Amino acid sequence: MPTSPMRIAALASAALIATLASNPAQATDGYFLNGVGAKGKGMGGAGIAYPQDGMAAVNNPASIAGMESRLDLGVEIFVPDRGADISGNGAGLNGSYDGNGSNPFILPEFAYVRPLSNDLTFALTINGNGGMNTDYETNPFASFGAQGDAGVDLKQVFISPTLAYEFAEGHSVGVSAIGLVQGFRASGIQPFTAASSDPANFTDRGTDASFGAGFRVGYYGELNDVVSIGAFYQSTIWADEFDKYAGLFADQGGFDVPTSYGAGIALHPTDRLSLAADVKRIEYSDVGSVGNPLAPLFSGVPFGATDGPGFGWDDVTVFKVGADYDVSDRFTVRAGYGRSENPVPQSETFLNILAPGVVQDHFTVGATWQASDRIEITGFAMRAPRNTVEGSGSIPVNYGGGEADVYLAETSFGLGFGLEL
Repeated sequence: MPTSPMRIAALASAALIATLASNPAQATDGYFLNGVGAKGKGMGGAGIAYPQDGMAAVNNPASIAGMESRLDLGVEIFVPDRGADISGNGAGLNGSYDGNGSNPFILPEFAYVRPLSNDLTFALTINGNGGMNTDYETNPFASFGAQGDAGVDLKQVFISPTLAYEFAEGHSVGVSAIGLVQGFRASGIQPFTAASSDPANFTDRGTDASFGAGFRVGYYGELNDVVSIGAFYQSTIWADEFDKYAGLFADQGGFDVPTSYGAGIALHPTDRLSLAADVKRIEYSDVGSVGNPLAPLFSGVPFGATDGPGFGWDDVTVFKVGADYDVSDRFTVRAGYGRSENPVPQSETFLNILAPGVVQDHFTVGATWQASDRIEITGFAMRAPRNTVEGSGSIPVNYGGGEADVYLAETSFGLGFGLEL
């Protein structure tokens, strides 16, 4: 099969167009993906020290060192179940609200790997990094005078060229330059414009785009035939502002992607069995529009202002474990589990009716069939049971008091296709 730069560029462009045309709504580890690559997703997202395909560069850029030329394409069907219950409110908000006006979502991903020499390997990955979507056809804020559907739609795509260098046998370092394309839309929250520094750029402005850049570095080491380890650090992805929502997000529409970092270990106790475990930290609180609490609003700091109110998200630590077993030379099965801390405090549920990224447990299964010497097909499924955060002092007296309880559950399944070039 020809692997000319023109062909690869065409494939990458097609993947990028498909990714941007999709409508990511994942809200797993907060609003980050719980895993990348069909194989990794089948193992609960564990993969920092266990590279299985080209998407491994997203987990750890060093882990692709020594990988043969290959192309990986994947697609995921994602079905979230999100909503809110409001009680004890003196302004007429009480009720149960279903945020599932938009479902399901299609999430593509793409990876290309090519060795440049015995020690140096290049990769290009394009993937949805994170996002959030709610669509309340019955508007929770209607008694305040809100009109139309209420909700938000955040989508983020990473385009990451990567270089990995094997500096000693079995040990490598890697670096990715990360380009960010993100889009955001908010609707149906008109009554809150009175609390904005820029009411004309607060809600119902359509989808706005923002661009940014950052980097990811990693280390991968094979200690012996049984044990491998890995670690990564991803910088803040610095992005320009959402101008159409400069009156909603803190710092005049700022919405950077938070710093994350983690480490992993993989064990290969037999020729057929592999085990992997990761731990990861995501620092949501360092991004003002995400981490600032609602409280500054009642100290005279409006939405959209410098250090203005946000969604009040905490930093989270995420644990992932997974296993795969080669049933035969052509068939492998997988299972995994991921556990994420909940980023939404009980005191911050009111604004998070729009962004209830509160699932914590992820159960996954998967399998790969080696269709030929060069072609493999992988399937996976994920279930995140419903998690509810019950509000405590969550609705300010200024808005009638009472409590907002938010919930989220998720189901997804997908396919990945790998081709050795």
